[in-house]
Amino acid sequence: MSSKLDLNKELKSLFGFSKFKGDQKLIISSLLNKKSLMVIMPTGAGKSLCFQLPALLSEGTALVVSPLIALMKNQVDVIRGISSSDGVAHVLNSSLNNSQVNNVKNDIIKGNTKLLYVAPESLAKEDYIEFLSKINISFLAVDEAHCISEWGHDFRPEYRNLKSILDRINNKIPIIALTATATSKVQDDIVKNLGIKNAEVFKSSFNRPNLFYEIKQKTEDVNRDIISFIKQREGKSGIIYCLSRKNVNELSQVLQLNNINALPYHAGLDSKVRVKNQDMFLMEECDVIVATIAFGMGIDKPDVRYVIHHDIPKSLESYYQETGRAGRDGGEGHCLAFYSHKDIEKLEKFMSGKTVAEQEQSFSLLDEMAAYAETSMSRRKFLLNYFGEDFDELKGEGALMDDNMKNPKPKKKVNDEVITVIKLIQHTKEQYRTKDLVAYITGKENNLLRSHKVIENKLFGCGKEKDSVFWNSLIRHLLVNKLLEKNIESYGVLKLNESSLNYLNEPTDFYISENHKYDSKKTISISSVSKPINDKGLFKILVSERKRIAKHKNIPPYVIFQESSLEEMSLKYPINNEELRNINGVGEGKAKKFGDSFLKIISDYVKENEITRPEDLIIKTSGLNSSLKMFLIQSIDRKIPIEDIASNKGLDLNDIIKELETIIFSGTKINIDYMINDFFEEEQQEELYEFFIETESDDINIAIEEFQDEYEESDLRLYRLKFINDVSN
Repeated sequence: MSSKLDLNKELKSLFGFSKFKGDQKLIISSLLNKKSLMVIMPTGAGKSLCFQLPALLSEGTALVVSPLIALMKNQVDVIRGISSSDGVAHVLNSSLNNSQVNNVKNDIIKGNTKLLYVAPESLAKEDYIEFLSKINISFLAVDEAHCISEWGHDFRPEYRNLKSILDRINNKIPIIALTATATSKVQDDIVKNLGIKNAEVFKSSFNRPNLFYEIKQKTEDVNRDIISFIKQREGKSGIIYCLSRKNVNELSQVLQLNNINALPYHAGLDSKVRVKNQDMFLMEECDVIVATIAFGMGIDKPDVRYVIHHDIPKSLESYYQETGRAGRDGGEGHCLAFYSHKDIEKLEKFMSGKTVAEQEQSFSLLDEMAAYAETSMSRRKFLLNYFGEDFDELKGEGALMDDNMKNPKPKKKVNDEVITVIKLIQHTKEQYRTKDLVAYITGKENNLLRSHKVIENKLFGCGKEKDSVFWNSLIRHLLVNKLLEKNIESYGVLKLNESSLNYLNEPTDFYISENHKYDSKKTISISSVSKPINDKGLFKILVSERKRIAKHKNIPPYVIFQESSLEEMSLKYPINNEELRNINGVGEGKAKKFGDSFLKIISDYVKENEITRPEDLIIKTSGLNSSLKMFLIQSIDRKIPIEDIASNKGLDLNDIIKELETIIFSGTKINIDYMINDFFEEEQQEELYEFFIETESDDINIAIEEFQDEYEESDLRLYRLKFINDVSN
């Protein structure tokens, strides 16, 4: 049939495009010739056209399986937009009533419908199977086919039944499976499950040369960093992904408070609100969407200029798909992700309820994500290697478009170490994953190695002169350069290949750069990198003023403002009450009581020294913990024991004390005497009062050292709260 058609002419006539992209024409011709196909094509490359055009040109109705109602609706609207009849495309899913279902069936029977979009759950219904088995189906298109595989980033069990359902409808029709992200394991799963082993495979390059990839350490200042990044790109469209609805709500609120036109999007919002927010983003009435992964699938906005990951995704497939929503028009696309190993640990904890096999799968995917974040090699090379594609990190298209290649780390020759790794894998009979092999090399026992009784082995600790960061870096480089392989089915066990053995016989020079070390204790943020840490001259003046007031009022200096608050003032230069209240540890009470003289000092200092204030660093906060704050104050008013308060909120004692510190240090006065009386004898209270009135530092470690084992840290922090509350609030 395809030989009689001028596909270019049909493309122009139906869709208005002058030419096909990549393999589109070949794919469409093959499908029109009744061949089953496997199509792997990145986001934005035109997958949908590969089944939409042949469906319009074929006799009968094409059956399109899609996972999301919103995605189906979007595509149906597109097809109806190029046709004179709405009946040309329909959705068949749970959102339809009986009357609407009958209308759909009538259009199909009359031969009006060329594309029928159906959810896999709907396809499994007996009456739909019966109906579809009686009509002329041109082919089956399985969109988002990675949903079939347990190794995909979005596995859906209902997709696994598609082949058995199709056998009942018509097992002779061709199948086209389409996905934007698929590793070789996922591809094999799709082909096997759909029974299309002889399918033609079309795989487009996954390289998006216009996208710039960047990973930054996630700190407590992550919101400030995001605001700074966005304000440098004012008026441009962006998407920010968070893993939880709570983070979406909080971050969108903070952005709004800082004059950024942002809206939230997640499944917990009312459907009308979700649709409204999505439409506002598409119509450019909103600059930024803060969303969970529920947002973006099937959304075609070509001019998204940046995608930010507030939380690191669960897999590289998710990361690739989500970053792929930037720069679809070929223009600028900045992909910034914030990484903390604590986020990885949180995600691992969420998997505790899963089966062992599911946990192992998830850990394997997370491990790849962490390796990508920590690597110092070309991020594009790393990413493309994951999807089975080679890339020249020096001459390939987009070679310099990532933070590692823009600011490369020095490389070192590691020929001997390569031999050590290969020989150890050989010696241990290819049974260890990266983390276990690294533990073996560095001589650090774990449960698995202990059970294998390796400590007596002469090779145990053979590379302990170098740390685990080095060995992890080396193994990752060996994998990317095909000197090792990773067995996915056995959850990432390292295997040798012909190249490994050839290297032992004929070693060649091998260079690596070590992974980035992300220290969770560091608080360096992207916005402060180009700014001074804090103004030492101003800090000294503020310390002096604090001392003057303390002497005048006969109270310790730290009860006026903590040292950390003064440091922040000397960084941000607040010159009015609103800005001062946003300094950590100040709040309304202290700003009112002590703020005037500090504001005058800072204002005069700024004028005298002609300082340009870093206004992008002065981030307004929303008082997101206000409900907890109110609960604590009300509970204390009712004299509820602190242990009961903690229990009611599912927090521990230290969490409650931390919240109380935020309240009291900011100048809010609350009466916690009943707590103190429960915890301390009168003599103890006198002893602690004398200590805190005489000490000049707010460092709790000084108190711990003074009293050693006499009090717990929580006891000292609790009494310090009463002291500050009584003396300064």
